[in-house]
Amino acid sequence: MRINKTAIQEFNQPLLGDHQRRFDFLAGGIPNVEDVITRLMEFQVAIPSWALGTGGTRFGRFSGSGEPGNLEEKLEDVGLIHALNQSSGAISLHIPWDIPGNLADLKLLAAQLDLRFDAVNSNTFQDQPGQEHSYKFGSLHHVDPAVRKQAVEHNIEVIRHGESLDSKALTVWLSDGSSFPGQLNFRKAFRNTLESLQEIYAALPDDWKIFVEYKAFEPNFYSMTVGDWGQSLLYANKLGDKAFTLVDLGHHLPNANIEQIVALLMMEGKLAGFHFNDSKYGDDDLTVGSIKPYQLFLIFNELVEGMDARGMNHASDLGWMIDASHNVKDPLEDLLQSVEAIMLAYAQALTLDRKKLEMAQSANDVVAAQEILQETFRTDLRPLVAEARLRAGGALQPLGLFRQLAIRKQLIKERGLKSVATGL
Repeated sequence: MRINKTAIQEFNQPLLGDHQRRFDFLAGGIPNVEDVITRLMEFQVAIPSWALGTGGTRFGRFSGSGEPGNLEEKLEDVGLIHALNQSSGAISLHIPWDIPGNLADLKLLAAQLDLRFDAVNSNTFQDQPGQEHSYKFGSLHHVDPAVRKQAVEHNIEVIRHGESLDSKALTVWLSDGSSFPGQLNFRKAFRNTLESLQEIYAALPDDWKIFVEYKAFEPNFYSMTVGDWGQSLLYANKLGDKAFTLVDLGHHLPNANIEQIVALLMMEGKLAGFHFNDSKYGDDDLTVGSIKPYQLFLIFNELVEGMDARGMNHASDLGWMIDASHNVKDPLEDLLQSVEAIMLAYAQALTLDRKKLEMAQSANDVVAAQEILQETFRTDLRPLVAEARLRAGGALQPLGLFRQLAIRKQLIKERGLKSVATGL
């Protein structure tokens, strides 16, 4: 299914008057409003191929209906999201859940939908049908060289798939770890993992990056071989200039100061980018901005300050991707909400009066610094985000148009009630 531009224009028409009034009122107080709109229009958030189906919990999965049953249908779903919000122009594939088949047809479809292929993701946290060696006790850190070799070869295979799609990065997340004291020799596990990553790194094309993701716990609960940003940074530094630390917002212990982590990784030039989601307790993979919207704004505040300090391109020098699991929502609605939350936090960071904040910080004026941050956070910048979307050809209210067009019902009609997304 595809949405034509006429449908979007017809939906926007009766909303234009109210939108223009709200935008004009807001724009009068933003000195650099045109620059902000341009940056918002350029900013794109990749949609992961595994997020287009209904997610699950540790105890079960309750599939939705009309889910994409193959990679082509997943591309079409991302195309729907992008047509609505004009901010989701990339898809991130997970191998082997979504192995590309007919490359020429797949790349043609992506071009027709105005999509590119973002970072490719490997999977050594599950055993696949026909797999010779099990990852029950780890992959890249495994005590058995044969298991490590299998995991390395899989990652290299993923790189080759990515090359064929013009991707430029490999994301590695390891579930390797231990659940009980004494189960693992930490030093040997680190060395094994480093040697495995070095083999993968050696297979990277010259213009590629490798993103090393970390996670504090789960599926192992005593130790994780890449358990925090410091361990990831240690690997990245040892690997070389093409290795970076990937931050997943849910991969931290409760109340971790993620914005400080981001600032330091930016300072060291080792921040790869983000897997965006939200959480209440751990790696909950909830809709972005649904639990801690202020923290999301504070993170973007550090991102914008850090990128500007290093002269970086906001849209292309870091990787931006959602990583969420929608177990009770329509996945496409959830993704529309997540992208909107990201764009809003980015707009807030762009409009912050940074000079005033720096003056307050230099004067140790704690009260003024808090007021400056919270004044920006409490300002309703949704008309600004909507204006950028409108100029790019999107819907003023993407979720509203999704429901007005009854897109999920149409997908069910095309794919059936029992269609279940691949992967997950």
